[in-house]
Amino acid sequence: MTTRPNFVWGASTSAFQIEGAAHVDGRTDSIWDVYLRAPGRIKGSETAEVACDHYHRYAEDVALMRALGLNAYRFSIAWPRVLPQGRGAANEAGLAFYDRLIDALLAAEIEPWLCLYHWDLPQALEALGGWQNRDIAGWFADYTALVARRYGDRVKRFATFNEPCVFTLFGYGLGWHAPGIADKAALHKAIHHVNLSHGRAVDVLRKDVAGASIGAIHNRQPCYPCSANPADAAAALRLAAYWNDAFPFPQAFASYPPALLDAIAPYVMPGDMAQIARPIDWFGLNHYSPHYVRADTDLIGAAFGPAPDTVPRSAIGWPVVPDAFRDTLLDIHQRFQLPIYVLENGTAANDVLDAAGQIQDHDRIGYLKAYTAAMEQAIAAGADVRGYFVWSLLDNFEWGAGYSQRFGIVYVDHATQRRIPKASARWYADMIAGHRNSHDPAGRTTGRKTEG
Repeated sequence: MTTRPNFVWGASTSAFQIEGAAHVDGRTDSIWDVYLRAPGRIKGSETAEVACDHYHRYAEDVALMRALGLNAYRFSIAWPRVLPQGRGAANEAGLAFYDRLIDALLAAEIEPWLCLYHWDLPQALEALGGWQNRDIAGWFADYTALVARRYGDRVKRFATFNEPCVFTLFGYGLGWHAPGIADKAALHKAIHHVNLSHGRAVDVLRKDVAGASIGAIHNRQPCYPCSANPADAAAALRLAAYWNDAFPFPQAFASYPPALLDAIAPYVMPGDMAQIARPIDWFGLNHYSPHYVRADTDLIGAAFGPAPDTVPRSAIGWPVVPDAFRDTLLDIHQRFQLPIYVLENGTAANDVLDAAGQIQDHDRIGYLKAYTAAMEQAIAAGADVRGYFVWSLLDNFEWGAGYSQRFGIVYVDHATQRRIPKASARWYADMIAGHRNSHDPAGRTTGRKTEG
């Protein structure tokens, strides 16, 4: 394999999607708890009240990770679990849960990668304006300080945000996700305040965590026009500005992409761009497929359109284009000159138990083979890719799709919470073992020894 000896192999999850225990031990509502209560928003009117019950079953899940041979596990902190009002008094019971999880990971020789924000803003802060309120940069810095001081003796890998392009565009621009706002000004304020919060958090982590290795996680996908129509080409460029560039560009270059400058300028104060562009250590990439874009009259003048009939699709209709993944990795390497960690990649499949009670998810294995091969091609061409994390460890609550989309390499029977590793889990474990043995026939390289 073309990967380096200390390449990081991991899996990713998020707090809201797996933890459950939504109102246990002092956790309060997030914006997603509130959003999903409205009729018609979630397929099957399902909730994350229990999800995968990871809050109570984390030890079983860590044992699964160890059996897979993972070097690392990326998870997120539930802000409303550790700060029920989003600020002010901390919740010791919530903090103690992550102590237990982190200690279990380290005991299993799995490096914890901690993401501060994966979409679950405390509802108490949304009531104060949420990401539209500039004060949130200070609230997020205080939250970061709490997390850093509590766990920084054991955790060194920190991500500030996961997919800010998604939760801002869908949550504040198009109204498809929590908190369900569809307003251009709200979108542009949210973009800037998330960026500002990122910069403030980087400063806190540098101050409070010795040896911190810091990044942000961006969903970056090529945006192709659906047709040869010039209007579709222009729409693809508009979507790319919001989807691909609204966050990594200011964070790396202290400037918004040209297509967004005028819209965001009213919310930028002196010193903001320098605060946003704090040096970080790595670029986190989430990638599944390219977007095919058509012109539209919606808020940004662009809409997600159909892929050409010649493009293969996954079980949920997402295009399967490994070459786009390779090209994205090379583009990031050239533009940003940072080590790259792929922190989400995977696919949903039609997973059903066979007569033997197993899941033979050959479509997922085919996808993972093709995409990891594309990653190796990018590495061979010079991309500095240092890790790959599959999405996801478990079949989880998949936002608006509820439990209808299964992305996990471990099947979860949500009625009983039984975990069943799928064929893809065995394939992933074998690939990790093969990589390890090719570089270190005598034994395993633990996640705690990975480089920056």
